[in-house]
Amino acid sequence: MEEISVPIQLFGEWFEEAKQKESSLPEAVALATAGANLMPHVRMVLLKDYDAQGFVFYTNLGSNKGVQMRENSQAALCFHWKSLNKQVRVEGRVELVPDEEADAYFSSRPRDSRIGAWASKQSQELGSRFELEKRISQYGLKYAVGKVPRPDFWSGYCLRPQLMEFWEERPFRLHSRAQYTRTIEDSWDVVMLFP
Repeated sequence: MEEISVPIQLFGEWFEEAKQKESSLPEAVALATAGANLMPHVRMVLLKDYDAQGFVFYTNLGSNKGVQMRENSQAALCFHWKSLNKQVRVEGRVELVPDEEADAYFSSRPRDSRIGAWASKQSQELGSRFELEKRISQYGLKYAVGKVPRPDFWSGYCLRPQLMEFWEERPFRLHSRAQYTRTIEDSWDVVMLFP
């Protein structure tokens, strides 16, 4: 595994490779959070953007993950690209993206997805599928003409990495692991780990 001083560059190389080789959703990533009770939860989300500042995904702020990230800003991501035999772990703090960024992304989504964001009470108990379909119809009528605005309960988070680990499968389970840790000076220290 080639060592690169800025792990975001290495992530970008692997991500581009995954986009070429993964058959479905190379941007799918496991997000781990823990709320005030410290019980860990993990689920899949979609990476929508990344740069040197961090990794961006979107959600309903009232969802389980939204509540947990409000209670505890520490979170982790794990990308696994089976076709590449590679994975990347990222640990750090999450913070809301600026409203302008959330607005721009929301307006880029298909209209039905924007209506769905209004209709879904994400993570709350659903009595029947009809209840959801009724809400979709109501918001579809409400926003039948013109722009569908972003709900104030829907936004994006940026996970700002403090630690990134790059794992690459090798024969006999003697895998290659490089761990990057952000320093106080905002550079990165790198160490190799035993498999």
